[in-house]
Amino acid sequence: METIIGTIAGILTSISMLPQLIKVLKEKEVENISHGTIIVLICGVALWVVYGVLKNEWPIILSNGFSVLVNVTLHVYYHVYKKN
Repeated sequence: METIIGTIAGILTSISMLPQLIKVLKEKEVENISHGTIIVLICGVALWVVYGVLKNEWPIILSNGFSVLVNVTLHVYYHVYKKN
């Protein structure tokens, strides 16, 4: 039961930024996104990946690894669409 709950929690938190990324890709607008929040989130989920590796917990590694990918992509597009 613990693994199921952890897996569901990991999936939900991993996909939580997908709507934001999709909106940015559609609208090409990032003015209302906090750059600092993206950076802190990337650092946090990257540390969760490290923790998962240390504990050999694949649900933690995979869900947070996906979250790193989504948030790094959002960070890249933040800089692509940011108005100078």
